[in-house]
Amino acid sequence: MSSVSPSLIISELCKDLGPVPALNDRMLRVLHNISLKAFPGQVTTLLGSNGAGKSTTLGCAQGLLRPESGTVELLGEDPFGDKPELRSRVGVMLQDGGLPPSMRPIPLLRHVASLYQRSYDIDALIERLDIHSFASRSIRRLSGGQKQRVALAAALAGDPEVLFLDEPSAGLDPQTRQVVFDLILELRNAGKTIILTTHLMDDAQRLSDYVYIIDKGRTVAQGTVAELTALAAEEQDTRPVSFGTRPGLSLPAELPAGLHLSETSPGEYRLDGVRSPEHLQWLSNWWAQAEVLPTHISLQARSLEDVFLEIAQKESEDA
Repeated sequence: MSSVSPSLIISELCKDLGPVPALNDRMLRVLHNISLKAFPGQVTTLLGSNGAGKSTTLGCAQGLLRPESGTVELLGEDPFGDKPELRSRVGVMLQDGGLPPSMRPIPLLRHVASLYQRSYDIDALIERLDIHSFASRSIRRLSGGQKQRVALAAALAGDPEVLFLDEPSAGLDPQTRQVVFDLILELRNAGKTIILTTHLMDDAQRLSDYVYIIDKGRTVAQGTVAELTALAAEEQDTRPVSFGTRPGLSLPAELPAGLHLSETSPGEYRLDGVRSPEHLQWLSNWWAQAEVLPTHISLQARSLEDVFLEIAQKESEDA
């Protein structure tokens, strides 16, 4: 992954949730021997469905939850306990909560920045995230996307070396989302260690240097985006073909083995399972029979979303 020493090392982490009444008050294990590393100058992403264990893993990494077994090393230290020197080097952005509801954003951010010996240029951050546009309202009256902007600014207030981001683009409009993306990449390029979770596969594919996919509290895949998508392509040896034409085409009842054709949205179609030129020839013949001339065609490389969905399906089948 890197010749630089990692900022975060998690080894063989196990965490229980419980007691659970439905299990006769027995403990439910939610993390099973999770191990990961996060390096300076990289964006490390945790992917997984709801309940997979992402937030629990981050809670242990931040020292907020104590595991049953395993070790956590954050910036060379054990993060559990009251260690203000370590806390000052770490920024945490929660997806929900953590902001005092009665305060207004700018006084809150300036107060948070004043708590650090070395702080980020908070006024520049306020300007960049356009916090002035809703500065007159209290936190409780902000939209979800506006709260996300304030939460990100608060996490950056101390100019941290390690930044934990939980769903950083949730609820953002496209313009602000781009601003947040640019900021994250600038922080990465400045040598910060960034650990994020997201449900948005496009975001993960665009931002991530290294990805861990977690399912049912276990790491089921890991690698760079290129490694994960290349491995999936080798294993599946297929590529989807997307094309656009008039909506509501009557799709053929029978297709060559392994192919699946669907209308993903009105006028947009996708053929999955393409493995050979013969499959493309079949598609071309069907267009001719249906008197269809596509407005656009795309032979796509496999995406991180394809990988994630295939792993989730496989894990479900193996369960």
